[in-house]
Amino acid sequence: MADVTKDSNGNPLNDGDSVTLIKDLKVKGSSETLKRGLLVKNIRLTGKPGEVECNTKQVKGLVLKTEFLRKA
Repeated sequence: MADVTKDSNGNPLNDGDSVTLIKDLKVKGSSETLKRGLLVKNIRLTGKPGEVECNTKQVKGLVLKTEFLRKA
């Protein structure tokens, strides 16, 4: 059975879901900070159950850890 990617509350995540950040996150290699409450639409699952890939207005091709996300 494949690993299921879950958000910080334990809800399963799927490709195309929208998530909300639950903590301010600094982006490595950039001066940008993603603020808590930011809605990120259309996520993509990676091969790792603790990570998702997404795009924001500020940063493209961003990988976020699911421990900082809540399903919207």
